[in-house]
Amino acid sequence: MNLLHGAVRKYAWGSRTAIAEFTGRPSPTVHPEAELWLGAHPGDPAQCETADGVRSLLEMINDDPEGQLGEPIRARFGNALPFLAKVLAADEPLSLQAHPSARQAEQGFEREERLGIPVSAPNRNYRDRSHKPELIVALGPFEALTGFRSAARTVEFMRALAQANPAADLDPYITLLKDQPDADGLRALFTTWITAPQPDLDVLVPAVLDGAVGYLRSGETDFQAEAKTLLELGERYPGDAGVLAAMLLNRITLQAGEAVYLSAGNLHAYLHGVGFEVMANSDNVLRGGLTPKHVDVPELLRVLDFTPTGDAKIVPRPVRDGLEWVYDTPAPEFAVSVLSIEGEHLGHEVDAPAEHDGPQILLCTQGSVEVFAKSETVTLAGGAAAWVAADDGPIRLRAAEPSKLFRVTVNF
Repeated sequence: MNLLHGAVRKYAWGSRTAIAEFTGRPSPTVHPEAELWLGAHPGDPAQCETADGVRSLLEMINDDPEGQLGEPIRARFGNALPFLAKVLAADEPLSLQAHPSARQAEQGFEREERLGIPVSAPNRNYRDRSHKPELIVALGPFEALTGFRSAARTVEFMRALAQANPAADLDPYITLLKDQPDADGLRALFTTWITAPQPDLDVLVPAVLDGAVGYLRSGETDFQAEAKTLLELGERYPGDAGVLAAMLLNRITLQAGEAVYLSAGNLHAYLHGVGFEVMANSDNVLRGGLTPKHVDVPELLRVLDFTPTGDAKIVPRPVRDGLEWVYDTPAPEFAVSVLSIEGEHLGHEVDAPAEHDGPQILLCTQGSVEVFAKSETVTLAGGAAAWVAADDGPIRLRAAEPSKLFRVTVNF
């Protein structure tokens, strides 16, 4: 077992305080910090404290894949850690994006390889052959756009904006979706907007934003959060088709401990907040707007799932005396849970439930926990992480105060 130091990624939408304070560093930082990568992704692997000094987790796995990953993981996923964990801090909205299915990723990667597009090229869609299912668990209030809202509800929203500003001329789009209130109708409307000429967008987007202003001034509250989000996005990305696309998506707020799972084809954008994100170890992203980066509209339309989704929030289920709370997802690459030590467990060594044959990443988000593995013992306080190799488990825990550990393993 090794103390694990994540790699900090600096993007403009990040926070100058959240990740620094989470990890116990001085804040504010000079540049916004957006993500703390805890994994073995070649793009930015985390670093482990070892008896021989600090070593890259990627290097450690490459040198001893069987000991670090375990034979069952190698047999299923090869000699690579199949998941990547992150702490994500969004002070500004991220781009609209979706991730491909496993088959789409394989086909897309091979196609771009044949075309000779460098993996690092800005117009490259597929940087690896993997799909990228992901789970985001809120560490505090967390706001996001996720998946297409029901057509009927979206018609209500557009009507409210049109009533607030008739000049927005949303009637043709309302009629389109009312006459075809299903995935095909959502696809048709989204395609109309995402392929619209820029001069048309330069007229329609400001008119929609005026409708949002009028709606908020009216005192109506049914779509208050949605209208405010449109205004925020429109201010940051004037004339962007992604502002219109945001009208079609579910606007959700997660409270601490709540989560949402994003499967292939789910169009989404994180808006604001700090969360613990776990995903398959992939970097495949198809963008749909709200970004200066490359947007491949035909490929995006091929990947998107327009099936309307409802409230997709996930709350963890307790197992074995409430010591572990599990977030259920269908992703084979990862399993996420919270180990909660409180009450009668305080001051005693307790077995971490459900022994795992594979590797584990632990992240402390509250209190302080002693973690006992075969090789050694480490103490994790808030913001600290550990890597537990497959041949170093199972683990035991002890805490003197109420404490929480996120645990990421492979989903057997």
